[in-house]
Amino acid sequence: MKQRINELEIHETHYEAILQKVKNDPYALSLGIELTEFKADFAQAQLEVQSQMVNAYGTVHGAIIYALADYAFSVACNAFGKTSLGVNTTIQFMESAKPGDKLVARATEVKRNFRTGFYRIEVYHEDNLIATMEAMSYRKDHYFIELER
Repeated sequence: MKQRINELEIHETHYEAILQKVKNDPYALSLGIELTEFKADFAQAQLEVQSQMVNAYGTVHGAIIYALADYAFSVACNAFGKTSLGVNTTIQFMESAKPGDKLVARATEVKRNFRTGFYRIEVYHEDNLIATMEAMSYRKDHYFIELER
């Protein structure tokens, strides 16, 4: 019988290696997204909206809000060092933002099992909830960190 893996122990033991991997996302970095909090069941990231991130109406492009939410989701679902891929996301945009606004995305793990993970992501400007996203990840057998055997 296979021994059950303690993923919380992996997160704690390999925290720095996992953190280095998830915070160095080239696309997120190119947008100026910064990881501000990282735990086993939670990730928070922020972004200051730049003038080139707006649509024809002068408000932040939905793709920017999505990218911030998706990054927080990616960090949260990879928090245990196990390669996890987004399978499905549904986002709802509720309010707009504009250049100079600081957006914060908070991804919370709702449930995780051997193969899938479920997450709720909320995006805020100050205290205003501007978008929510529901997301599901597929958890591969592969770990992107070196586990001791």
